[in-house]
Amino acid sequence: MAVKTLIVRNMSGHDQRFQVHGWNNNQDIVVKAHQEHRIQAKDGSSGAIIAVHNGHIGEQAEITKCGYMGNDFIDMSNICGAGGNMIVQQVGDNKTRKGDPRFMQNLNAAWKKASQGTKDGLKDCVHVKDGKVVRISAPKDFPKLEQFIRTFADGKTYIGVGAWNGSPGNANDNAQSSAAHGSKDILICYNDGDCTPNDGAHASAVTTNFILAPEPQNSERSENHENHEITANDTKAKTEALLAAAGGDPSEISPEALLALAQENREAVYGNGETAEPTQALFTTLAVGAKDPGPGIDLTNKSKKETEYFFYDNYWNGNGTAGANFDKPLKSVKLKPNASQFVPLPKTFKGRVQRGKELPCTWVEFQLEASDDHRAHGDISLQQGCDGAATIASTDGTNVSNGFTHEIVLGAPAAAIRKKPNGERAIDTTVGNWMGGPNKAAIDYLNKVVGQKRAYILGGTGVPDVASKNKRPAVVMY
Repeated sequence: MAVKTLIVRNMSGHDQRFQVHGWNNNQDIVVKAHQEHRIQAKDGSSGAIIAVHNGHIGEQAEITKCGYMGNDFIDMSNICGAGGNMIVQQVGDNKTRKGDPRFMQNLNAAWKKASQGTKDGLKDCVHVKDGKVVRISAPKDFPKLEQFIRTFADGKTYIGVGAWNGSPGNANDNAQSSAAHGSKDILICYNDGDCTPNDGAHASAVTTNFILAPEPQNSERSENHENHEITANDTKAKTEALLAAAGGDPSEISPEALLALAQENREAVYGNGETAEPTQALFTTLAVGAKDPGPGIDLTNKSKKETEYFFYDNYWNGNGTAGANFDKPLKSVKLKPNASQFVPLPKTFKGRVQRGKELPCTWVEFQLEASDDHRAHGDISLQQGCDGAATIASTDGTNVSNGFTHEIVLGAPAAAIRKKPNGERAIDTTVGNWMGGPNKAAIDYLNKVVGQKRAYILGGTGVPDVASKNKRPAVVMY
């Protein structure tokens, strides 16, 4: 798989902190004044570079490398606020530039012209120091602020949330998601003043990759390499056929059709080995340009046998509590080994998906629209047992995931095991149920081989939450 470079350039006269989502182990970077920081980004990866101002996030460059049809998808977003100027573009291609290089200057000019009534209405979200606007809060949280920002930045940056969750969004926001030209190095420029790139001296050489198939690990010319070229040509032809059938509009291609093509292509190049592109990254790549299927989950069976997965909606939900449903599944789907499928669900769904209908088993718990932030949230729970590994991940470009992938049932001590009614071996419950109380051996073993940071073993806290604003988490069952 090809690797490109994200060049984060700080053109200002002070050090600047950036949050990095999706790369650099999700660790912040601080770029010195008039310096650059380079981050490696594999094709197929997604994430964001977010400027931080006195502890508040602001403008952000959102990037998907080598997404749909082999193109990068980049945009500049101010939906979470602003405190400086930032642009994003492919290196050497100014036509792909997104963002307003003088956003803060244009903001201050508009603020000076605004009526006192407008200023009074925005006093809670426009932050002024010595008569100058130094930062704005998130327009997504303040409709009047969004309207004000559109008076000078409409069509230059994401201001609202765009087309999402059944809303058509703003056409000028939606246009920010247009594809760039192939897969290249990406330049992100920040400045307090004009952040238009002032020269090309710092930029690395432009490399382009239009190959639709993942690159094999062995770069030498070999039988595998030749097969890869054939597969790429075949995939390109099939992709063009899909596009033609959709009348030339990528948004009319169903996610299922794209997913089937990508899965077929990946298996042709790699077989079913572990060197294949990670399934969760694949879902993120396919999400760009595809028609939004609505809320649900992208489900993958990474086991070696066909499995039926059951979805249970809770009987009731309270503040941090829920009435677990053990006997009336909402629906089920069967998946062959290494198969993937989008499973549509009502956005009100709060519950879990599990293998089969019998306990003990691993629960992937999730809800599709939280009441506070309207995002999907999920985690892995082993409190009612464990019959295999599972992960849950975001597909909105934030690249957040949790869970575990290694096999732990076979090596479990006998004292930690309880067989299912069908005779299948599984690790027993850690909290108890109608079949018996908490299994101390299971608790000790799961704490040792998994740990509370990756899955709930006992109640309480310590398991990082996985959120996805598109209401479409990706679940992989191993």
